[in-house]
Amino acid sequence: MVVSDTLAVEETTGSSWLVLLLQTTNAPIMLCFAKTSGQLIVAVRRRKMSVTTCRTMEAGFTFAFALCCLALAGVHGDSFTVLQAPEFVSFQKGDWPVSGEKVPDVVALTMGFSIQEDLLWPGLQAGPLFQRPRANVLVVVRGVDSLALPQTVASYPLENPVPFTLDSVAETVHSLFSEYTPVVLQLAPSEERLYMLGKANAVFEDLPVTLQQIRGRLSQDGSVLTALPLNSLSRNSEADLLFLSEVQVLHDITALLQRHRHLAKDFSPDLYSLELSGLEELSRLYGKDSPQYRDATAILASVLQKFGEDMYRLYGNRAVVEVVTVKTFEAPLTRKSRSILESKQISNPGSPYNLAYKYNFQYAVIFNIVLWLMIALALAVIAIAYNLWNMDPGYDSIIYRMTNQKIRMD
Repeated sequence: MVVSDTLAVEETTGSSWLVLLLQTTNAPIMLCFAKTSGQLIVAVRRRKMSVTTCRTMEAGFTFAFALCCLALAGVHGDSFTVLQAPEFVSFQKGDWPVSGEKVPDVVALTMGFSIQEDLLWPGLQAGPLFQRPRANVLVVVRGVDSLALPQTVASYPLENPVPFTLDSVAETVHSLFSEYTPVVLQLAPSEERLYMLGKANAVFEDLPVTLQQIRGRLSQDGSVLTALPLNSLSRNSEADLLFLSEVQVLHDITALLQRHRHLAKDFSPDLYSLELSGLEELSRLYGKDSPQYRDATAILASVLQKFGEDMYRLYGNRAVVEVVTVKTFEAPLTRKSRSILESKQISNPGSPYNLAYKYNFQYAVIFNIVLWLMIALALAVIAIAYNLWNMDPGYDSIIYRMTNQKIRMD
């Protein structure tokens, strides 16, 4: 029996039909597959056709099958994986894609912060109001679409992988918990980019940041070179050292937190954002089919799994650890425009760019307190003035009574 052709796929009410023609020794068979509410219904029908028609349909089906294989191959792409999450942060398992520009909103919602626009994504469910994670750790891995992580909470496909930052979440943490000096760490070793805020300045001041410092750290005692199976990776290659330096940074972060365990037990939430691009350099230098790239991928998967478990344990099982794997970031398509109604007046004299004044999240609270306090004081003044105006001194005031008695005695 040979599949000879496929007919059109017709959409009916609540169901989809796929018609296949199978060539048998006796006569062609027409199979109708109907998918309704998750069930598959098969209907068989025999009919006669000529040999020319069968060959034409067979060629058409071959072409359609090739297109389907290409489409299925394109589905496997970048991913957003949740390594660790407490029970009160509910990630639903499914294949709902999340946009790259919405990753900061997902991080903000997991930490219990509000966002400007509603996130219409069913992967994250609303949790309890008074239980929030103590930390959120986001690791962005460039140069690979997915990693073979042994244990994960949930994984979702990532679409529209544009570059993003957690600056908005960091500003929210700093504005809401400025008195408690939370730990905010954003690090990209390949670009030598570091941003620390709060107690991170004192804790991670010894963390190697530049490539020269990290390479010096690799030659010291307790480096990852003595604990990891390098296999095909070389200590003399620049690309290999870049990848190993990023692994060393992950190891040093957990080591410093174990030394300062009090940071994971304070009231303020902490934020970690790490960007690793060592795999991207290895794929560019050796290729994705090379043994160096395969060994590095396996090493990074095991290191990230241990890193997530260590961070989750250090924060008392109240930390969210996410991993974003992306081959390459797409440049966002932006369109710059200028309004003809743009005002020439500068609302903020301290800024030459006509920027508005920056308000914090307590502005609405202070505004309501001042407004209603002024209204209450105004009503109180009006009531007191009205009562004083209509007061009878002969009956109401004790001062006038004592004055009258004194006059009579005189």
